[in-house]
Amino acid sequence: MARILVIDDESAVRESLRHALASIGHEVVLAADGVEGMAALGKMAADLVITDLYMPNQDGVETIVEMRKSYPSIPVIAISGNAEAGNMLSVAKKLGVVGVLQKPFQVSELRSSVEAALKPTGPKV
Repeated sequence: MARILVIDDESAVRESLRHALASIGHEVVLAADGVEGMAALGKMAADLVITDLYMPNQDGVETIVEMRKSYPSIPVIAISGNAEAGNMLSVAKKLGVVGVLQKPFQVSELRSSVEAALKPTGPKV
């Protein structure tokens, strides 16, 4: 399956995402903020990044912008539970994320988004 980097400042969210993704066979690497996430990407390849948008040290938008410079082909799913998440999720879409999820979301929504993000894109006909 895929190696997925999950970046979220809430340990309970990180662990629930790890459990949900590992249960369908994915390898999951965890990071507590964008700085830690970027460091992890510097050490290993990821097939997908799932990042929260509101985090200390380096938020999700800053992380996505930095990732696009160094790792432009890695698909990203943005997540957020903040009351103003709609605005930030719109910004994330403009930055090229392949999916957005507003917390709380169902495991089935997560799995669908991950499957869509990891689906190989062939030539457009």
